[in-house]
Amino acid sequence: MPQVKPNAFMRWLARGALRLGGWKVVGTIPDVPKLVMIIAPHSSNWDGYWGMAVKIALGLQVRVLGKASLFWWPLGPLLRRLGVIPLDRSSPQGTVEQAVGLIRRSEKMWYAITPEGTRKAVTHWKAGFLKIARMADVPVLAAYFHYPDKTVGFGPLFQPSGDDAADMAAIREWYRPWVGKTRGTV
Repeated sequence: MPQVKPNAFMRWLARGALRLGGWKVVGTIPDVPKLVMIIAPHSSNWDGYWGMAVKIALGLQVRVLGKASLFWWPLGPLLRRLGVIPLDRSSPQGTVEQAVGLIRRSEKMWYAITPEGTRKAVTHWKAGFLKIARMADVPVLAAYFHYPDKTVGFGPLFQPSGDDAADMAAIREWYRPWVGKTRGTV
């Protein structure tokens, strides 16, 4: 799996933040060089903070897309260092194609995305993650926030079958028990 260059101080700091916040990490992290990781429920800006703390604490090199408008100085260089890639929404090449290209060109890459596409409650998840995984020929790793127990968890790998409706139904059912800061996933 992709890992960052070891930085004992940063890992200690991130583990301390998780410990002080009462958070724990559960599940098995697969040893797979490329995948699409979906994270849900995404209901709060705090998800980014806790997610980054887990990423740093475990030394994982996970890439995420962020709005290009967030990349102003001094935040831009910090976001890039943390693995955030600016999303060019004006590009004629769509988000799916940009992500597929990044994964295909990389020897190792974990690409993270929130299937809800927003922090607001939604009844329909965006299927872009399934398209990205299928077009890049990589599995999907399910990860979750469960605020009642202060848990960040890693679940199973899903291999897209090509039937997006059936795949989405199975993945949504797997996410049913997890509750974000302000709501669940259904």
